[in-house]
Parts: sequence; C-alpha cells; structure tokens
Amino acid sequence: MSLVTLGWLFTLGVLAHNTEEALFLPEWSAGAGRWHVAVGKVEFRFAVLMLSLLLVAAAVAASFSGATSVAAYIFAGYVLAMVANVLAPHVLATLALRRYMPGTASAVLFNLPLGGMFLYRALSEGYVQPMTFAWAGPLTALAILASIPVLFALGRWLRSRLDEHASTEK
Repeated sequence: MSLVTLGWLFTLGVLAHNTEEALFLPEWSAGAGRWHVAVGKVEFRFAVLMLSLLLVAAAVAASFSGATSVAAYIFAGYVLAMVANVLAPHVLATLALRRYMPGTASAVLFNLPLGGMFLYRALSEGYVQPMTFAWAGPLTALAILASIPVLFALGRWLRSRLDEHASTEK
C-alpha cells in the first residue's frame, strides 16, 4: 500500500473518530470534571468540522506535494497530534473516570494503528526527514491544540448569532 493511500485511510479513520466525538462528546463533557471542559454542541461540532476540513486539506496538499514538502510535514504533524490524542485524553480519561470517553474506540481502532504506521513509514521512507519532523511535528500538533479554544470561541459566537437570528424571526 502506498504512503498516500495509508494517509487517506488515516484521514478516513480520523473523520470517523471526529464524527463519534461530535455526536456524543458534548453531553459526556458536562460530567467529565477536570478531564474535559463542558462544551456545547454547536461550538464543539463547529470546532470538529473546522479541524476535519483542515485535515482533509492537509491530506490533499500532502498527496500532491510529495516528500519533504511543507504539506508533508503539516500532515505528518497532524498525524502525530491524533496519535497523541489517543492516550491523552481518550484512554487516560476513560480509565480515570471508569466510563467511556466518546472517541476512545475509534481512536484506538483507527487513529493509533493507522497513524503509527503512517509515521513509521513516513520517517523510514524519507517522506519526512527525522531532524525536521522532530520540531515540525510537535509544532504542528501544538498549533492544532492551540486552535481548539479559538474554534470553540468562534463556535460560541456563531451560536449566539444563530440564537439572535432565531429570536428576531419569532
């Protein structure tokens, strides 16, 4: 299987993971305590949609840009972020709370094996250079993590605009 095909399988796995989270995580977050900030459906689903679109855009760009391109490093960094996301928070929260955190099954079934395989092959086949990926991968993962509160805020703003619009329609 080509690395591009593996990248797209990973992307599909993450989209399944994001769908599971979008459907069930907002309700779960209300009782998650320190493991997850309670988040509303609209802002969470908005953030998930934007991160999903970013992943698809990165996958498309990486598919056409090739080895050692900026797109290759951004995509591999996204993969790194999602592999780390399997452990923290999904597996840790599920174990600590002794109840299932939405997204854990899809993370363990798809993100971990496909992401791990992609990163191993990307590094061993020279798709990304280890020395560059050592800083670009974590930087991309941190940028994704930093974008989450911003996306939640934009989602809350969007929800307030929708609520205002709905109240003026009545």
